[in-house]
Amino acid sequence: MGKTIKNIITGKTITKPEPVDTEVPFDGGVMITETDTAGIITYANRKFRELTGYTKEELIGSPHSINRHPDMPKAAFAGMWDTIKNGNYWEGYVKNMTNEGKYYLVIVSIKPKFDENGKITGYIAGRKVPDADAMNRALAQYKEMKAAEAS
Repeated sequence: MGKTIKNIITGKTITKPEPVDTEVPFDGGVMITETDTAGIITYANRKFRELTGYTKEELIGSPHSINRHPDMPKAAFAGMWDTIKNGNYWEGYVKNMTNEGKYYLVIVSIKPKFDENGKITGYIAGRKVPDADAMNRALAQYKEMKAAEAS
Protein backbone atom coordinates (compact mmCIF):
# COMPACT_ATOMS: atom_id res chain seq x y z
CA MET A 1 0.00 0.00 0.00
CA GLY A 2 1.36 3.42 -0.94
CA LYS A 3 1.81 6.59 1.06
CA THR A 4 -1.29 8.65 1.77
CA ILE A 5 -1.55 12.30 0.72
CA LYS A 6 -4.20 14.64 2.15
CA ASN A 7 -5.74 17.41 0.09
CA ILE A 8 -6.11 20.49 2.34
CA ILE A 9 -8.99 21.91 0.29
CA THR A 10 -11.22 18.86 -0.18
CA GLY A 11 -10.06 16.99 2.92
CA LYS A 12 -9.88 13.82 0.83
CA THR A 13 -6.95 11.44 1.10
CA ILE A 14 -5.25 10.01 -1.96
CA THR A 15 -3.22 6.84 -1.69
CA LYS A 16 -0.15 6.98 -3.90
CA PRO A 17 0.32 3.86 -6.01
CA GLU A 18 3.19 1.42 -5.70
CA PRO A 19 5.80 2.15 -8.39
CA VAL A 20 5.59 0.27 -11.68
CA ASP A 21 8.74 -0.02 -13.80
CA THR A 22 7.10 1.43 -16.92
CA GLU A 23 8.01 4.79 -18.39
CA VAL A 24 5.41 7.24 -19.66
CA PRO A 25 7.40 9.33 -22.13
CA PHE A 26 7.17 13.08 -21.70
CA ASP A 27 6.97 14.42 -25.25
CA GLY A 28 7.61 18.02 -24.34
CA GLY A 29 5.09 20.78 -24.46
CA VAL A 30 4.28 23.01 -21.54
CA MET A 31 3.87 21.28 -18.19
CA ILE A 32 3.47 23.85 -15.40
CA THR A 33 2.53 23.82 -11.74
CA GLU A 34 2.41 26.51 -9.10
CA THR A 35 2.55 26.02 -5.33
CA ASP A 36 2.31 28.06 -2.19
CA THR A 37 5.41 28.42 0.02
CA ALA A 38 4.69 25.06 1.70
CA GLY A 39 4.63 23.17 -1.61
CA ILE A 40 0.84 22.83 -1.80
CA ILE A 41 -0.33 22.88 -5.43
CA THR A 42 -2.33 25.98 -6.34
CA TYR A 43 -2.30 25.49 -10.13
CA ALA A 44 -1.64 22.59 -12.49
CA ASN A 45 -2.05 23.02 -16.22
CA ARG A 46 -3.76 20.51 -18.50
CA LYS A 47 -0.51 18.95 -19.76
CA PHE A 48 0.58 18.23 -16.16
CA ARG A 49 -2.81 16.73 -15.31
CA GLU A 50 -2.82 14.60 -18.45
CA LEU A 51 0.68 13.19 -17.88
CA THR A 52 0.24 12.51 -14.16
CA GLY A 53 -3.33 11.21 -14.50
CA TYR A 54 -4.56 13.27 -11.55
CA THR A 55 -7.60 15.53 -11.82
CA LYS A 56 -7.57 19.24 -11.11
CA GLU A 57 -9.61 18.55 -7.95
CA GLU A 58 -7.08 15.98 -6.73
CA LEU A 59 -4.08 18.22 -7.40
CA ILE A 60 -5.19 21.67 -6.20
CA GLY A 61 -4.69 21.61 -2.42
CA SER A 62 -2.43 18.55 -2.41
CA PRO A 63 1.30 18.58 -1.62
CA HIS A 64 3.44 18.50 -4.76
CA SER A 65 4.99 15.30 -3.44
CA ILE A 66 1.82 13.58 -4.73
CA ASN A 67 3.85 12.75 -7.84
CA ARG A 68 7.21 12.08 -6.16
CA HIS A 69 8.73 8.77 -7.16
CA PRO A 70 10.19 6.76 -4.26
CA ASP A 71 13.47 6.42 -6.21
CA MET A 72 14.12 10.12 -5.61
CA PRO A 73 16.42 10.76 -2.62
CA LYS A 74 15.36 13.18 0.10
CA ALA A 75 18.66 15.04 -0.28
CA ALA A 76 17.83 16.02 -3.86
CA PHE A 77 14.74 17.88 -2.67
CA ALA A 78 16.45 19.31 0.42
CA GLY A 79 18.86 21.12 -1.89
CA MET A 80 15.99 22.31 -4.05
CA TRP A 81 14.11 23.73 -1.04
CA ASP A 82 17.25 25.46 0.28
CA THR A 83 17.73 27.12 -3.09
CA ILE A 84 14.18 28.30 -3.77
CA LYS A 85 13.44 29.37 -0.18
CA ASN A 86 16.43 31.70 -0.50
CA GLY A 87 14.77 33.30 -3.54
CA ASN A 88 16.91 31.58 -6.15
CA TYR A 89 16.20 29.65 -9.35
CA TRP A 90 16.66 25.85 -9.22
CA GLU A 91 16.90 23.31 -12.01
CA GLY A 92 17.30 19.57 -11.70
CA TYR A 93 16.63 16.16 -13.18
CA VAL A 94 13.64 14.44 -11.61
CA LYS A 95 11.98 11.04 -11.80
CA ASN A 96 8.28 11.50 -11.05
CA MET A 97 5.34 9.13 -10.81
CA THR A 98 1.86 9.05 -12.35
CA ASN A 99 -1.32 8.13 -10.51
CA GLU A 100 -0.86 4.58 -11.86
CA GLY A 101 2.69 4.21 -10.48
CA LYS A 102 4.41 4.58 -13.86
CA TYR A 103 7.33 7.00 -14.06
CA TYR A 104 8.29 9.95 -16.23
CA LEU A 105 11.59 11.81 -16.49
CA VAL A 106 11.92 15.59 -16.68
CA ILE A 107 14.18 18.54 -16.09
CA VAL A 108 12.32 20.72 -13.61
CA SER A 109 12.95 24.45 -13.37
CA ILE A 110 11.55 26.22 -10.31
CA LYS A 111 11.53 29.91 -9.56
CA PRO A 112 10.06 31.77 -6.62
CA LYS A 113 7.14 34.18 -7.06
CA PHE A 114 7.43 37.45 -5.15
CA ASP A 115 4.90 40.02 -3.94
CA GLU A 116 5.42 43.77 -4.34
CA ASN A 117 7.52 43.84 -1.14
CA GLY A 118 9.91 41.14 -2.37
CA LYS A 119 8.43 38.44 -0.12
CA ILE A 120 8.19 34.94 -1.60
CA THR A 121 4.52 34.01 -2.11
CA GLY A 122 4.98 30.67 -3.87
CA TYR A 123 6.82 28.85 -6.61
CA ILE A 124 6.28 28.15 -10.29
CA ALA A 125 7.71 25.06 -11.94
CA GLY A 126 8.11 24.19 -15.60
CA ARG A 127 9.38 20.99 -17.12
CA LYS A 128 11.48 20.10 -20.17
CA VAL A 129 12.44 16.85 -21.86
CA PRO A 130 15.81 15.81 -20.39
CA ASP A 131 18.92 14.86 -22.31
CA ALA A 132 19.05 11.03 -22.03
CA ASP A 133 22.73 10.80 -21.04
CA ALA A 134 22.47 13.53 -18.40
CA MET A 135 19.25 11.97 -17.05
CA ASN A 136 20.91 8.55 -16.78
CA ARG A 137 23.85 10.09 -14.88
CA ALA A 138 21.39 11.76 -12.49
CA LEU A 139 19.46 8.50 -11.98
CA ALA A 140 22.71 6.66 -11.16
CA GLN A 141 23.60 9.38 -8.65
CA TYR A 142 20.11 9.19 -7.10
CA LYS A 143 20.47 5.43 -6.71
CA GLU A 144 23.71 5.97 -4.76
CA MET A 145 22.08 8.70 -2.65
CA LYS A 146 19.09 6.45 -1.85
CA ALA A 147 21.45 3.65 -0.79
CA ALA A 148 23.26 6.11 1.50
CA GLU A 149 19.92 7.20 3.00
CA ALA A 150 19.01 3.59 3.71
CA SER A 151 22.27 2.79 5.51
